[in-house]
Amino acid sequence: METAIITGASKGLGASVAKLFLESGINVIGISRTDNTKLYDYAKQNNATYHFIACDLSEQASLQKACKSVDEMLFHETLSKVYLINNAGLVDPIDRAENIEMDDLMKQVQINTVAPMALTNHFLKKASEHHVQLLAAMITSGAAEKPKYGWSVYCSTKASINMYTQVAAIEQEGTEHAVIAFSPGVMDTEMQETIRSSSQEAFKDVDSFRALKENNLLRGADIIGGVLIDILMDDENVKNGKIYDVREYI
Repeated sequence: METAIITGASKGLGASVAKLFLESGINVIGISRTDNTKLYDYAKQNNATYHFIACDLSEQASLQKACKSVDEMLFHETLSKVYLINNAGLVDPIDRAENIEMDDLMKQVQINTVAPMALTNHFLKKASEHHVQLLAAMITSGAAEKPKYGWSVYCSTKASINMYTQVAAIEQEGTEHAVIAFSPGVMDTEMQETIRSSSQEAFKDVDSFRALKENNLLRGADIIGGVLIDILMDDENVKNGKIYDVREYI
C-alpha cells in the first residue's frame, strides 16, 4: 500500500496534488486547517481513501498531535511507500522588514520552515523504523534564490528549506529514502491573490504580479501538480537532494 501525506491539502496546489494521487489509486492523508469534501469523492471514485487531520501548522502542539494521528493511522504491515508533500506555505505579511510584527514573523517561519522540517524529520524516522520508503518533497520558490522587496521572511524561509533539503538528502544517501524540493513557479491560487492585493509601498513588484493575472500567464494548479506527481512516480530516477524547477518540464 502507498500513501501520500500532504500539508495544505484543502486548496491550491495541495488540493490538486491530493486529487492526482487519489486518481492514481494512492491513499491520501490531508493535514490542514480546513477540509476539502471533494477529495472524499475522488477517493471513492478511484477505490482509494482520503483522511483529513485538522492542524494549525503554526502551533507546535497541534503539529505534534497531527504526527501522532498519522502514526496511529498509517504505519502497519501493509504499508510500502509514503510520499510526504510539504506544501503549506504563508506569503504574508508582505512589507518592509522593519514593519513586520514579531508574532507575524514567528508564524510565517513556523509554517514555512519549522513545520516542514519537523514533519520530514519525524516521518524519516518512522519510515526507517518500519522499513518503509519515504519520498519527501518540499515546496519551495524561486524567491529562495532571488531577493524581493517586501518578502524578507518569505525569501528567507524558502532559502532555508532549500538548504535543509540538501543537507537531509546527504544524510539519506545509501538509504531508500529521498528528499527533494520543488519550485512550482507562479500559479493561479489564493497566494497570488494575496500578493496582488499588496500595496506598492509594501511590495515594489506588485504590478508585475497583477499583470500576470491580467494577461492569463498564471498556470493552473492541476498542471503544476501533474509535473510534481510525474517526478515522484518515477521514483527510480528521483535525484535525492535536487531542487526541481517546474520550468524544466513546462
